[in-house]
Amino acid sequence: MELILKAKDILVEIKGRDVLDIDELEIYDYDRIGLVGANGAGKSTLLKVLLGEITVPGCKIIRHGEFAYIPQLDEVTLQDDINYKVIGKLGVDEVELDTMSGGEETRLKIAQALSSQVHGIFADEPTSHLDREGINFLIGQLKYSPAALLVISHDRYFLDEVVDKIWELKDGKITEYWGSYSDYLRLKEEERKIQAIKYEKFIEERDRLERAAEEKRKQAQKIKQKTKGSSKKKNTESGGRLAHQKSTGSKEKKLHNAAKSLEHRLAALENIEAPENIRKIRFRQSKALELYNPYPITGTEINKSFGDAVLFENASFQIPLGAKVAITGGNGIGKTTLLQMILNHEVGISISPKAKIGYFAQKGYKYNGNQNVMEFMQKDCDYNVSEIRQVLASMGLKQNSIEKSLSNLSGGEIIKLLLGKLLMGRYNILLLDEPSNFLDIPSLEALELLMKEYTGTIVFITHDKRLVDNVADVIYEIKDKKIKQIR
Repeated sequence: MELILKAKDILVEIKGRDVLDIDELEIYDYDRIGLVGANGAGKSTLLKVLLGEITVPGCKIIRHGEFAYIPQLDEVTLQDDINYKVIGKLGVDEVELDTMSGGEETRLKIAQALSSQVHGIFADEPTSHLDREGINFLIGQLKYSPAALLVISHDRYFLDEVVDKIWELKDGKITEYWGSYSDYLRLKEEERKIQAIKYEKFIEERDRLERAAEEKRKQAQKIKQKTKGSSKKKNTESGGRLAHQKSTGSKEKKLHNAAKSLEHRLAALENIEAPENIRKIRFRQSKALELYNPYPITGTEINKSFGDAVLFENASFQIPLGAKVAITGGNGIGKTTLLQMILNHEVGISISPKAKIGYFAQKGYKYNGNQNVMEFMQKDCDYNVSEIRQVLASMGLKQNSIEKSLSNLSGGEIIKLLLGKLLMGRYNILLLDEPSNFLDIPSLEALELLMKEYTGTIVFITHDKRLVDNVADVIYEIKDKKIKQIR
């Protein structure tokens, strides 16, 4: 294997916090590396540092060869050497920068990165806006590309398919794990179990030393009190009294020394942190929100078209009570339209009269800038503050974020907040349009657990295969203007 990139002394500080503090990194040809970590950990920053887009004082980077970059948010620019065959396979009909959708821009960035002969490809969330067909095509291209790969992605299926090494970025440091993302999860679980054993032993030893030191102190205090009592008594044998005092004083001193020794051992104990566990919550639903219809939402021979474009033609479906229902299909096939038809009670769609529907959409969000997070969450919510904090914490919203006003939250934090509010709101049916977009993997895994624990019915759209596999009881695929149940 040949070294294609080496970096030393990467130190990036933002607002007094060390975002990156990495002594050395190496990338070799044919490396397939997945870069994972929480939102804000510095993943995108690291990619830009390695590419030279961000200059870090004192950092030394040696690159052997050419590198392509698939950015997440940067505007797309048109290159001369485009492989139009790749563009076509990615579903981009025309290359018109002014009129391209977000999905088409993503596909163009990918096509341009795959069009030239490079030694390494750096990609930041390349599956965003791609449907399952587009993701599978990208997987195939990257699998057989001779270029090394360093990729940031929240798509766990994608990571499993294309990487054989994981770089975990946490607290500015990189920890390397060999294997796929699933292998990484297994190793992390083993680490958690080992940490749990170490923590249990630490607590046991700490409690033992504390009890032993306290017992020695109590014994010394008893001797001291006994000595004071005996000294008040008259004793004609002064020599005997002095000998006794000397003896008891020696015992008291030994006990104090023993207590101090135990305290020193206690102070010298290595502090073992408790293992991290995803917090769980038991969702509840009031009697007033209970539904009894086995199919609270049904569609019978529904039709929908926009101009000449027909999305649905005599299509039918039914949503079982309490089920987690995934709606799948390619981009532009009508998934979001179907949720909006349900929301608007359009012709052909029957909804239980007692249904209370909550809707999550990946669109702009209007709010009172002076309102804080907890005030926002408590409105129309039957859960207490502790339960609300528990859900928000599991979604990756830290204590300092919960104390902020809504206007000071990032876009990612707003998304987590909205999802948490819907799950804890006075609803019995939730419609979620791409709830996994822009969530980091820890938050995505927490969302999975919350969706599975939710007592009501959830209908959700996602291109995240793992989310579908792990959560969905029923899967519908929109294809050929019909809504077909495939599971």
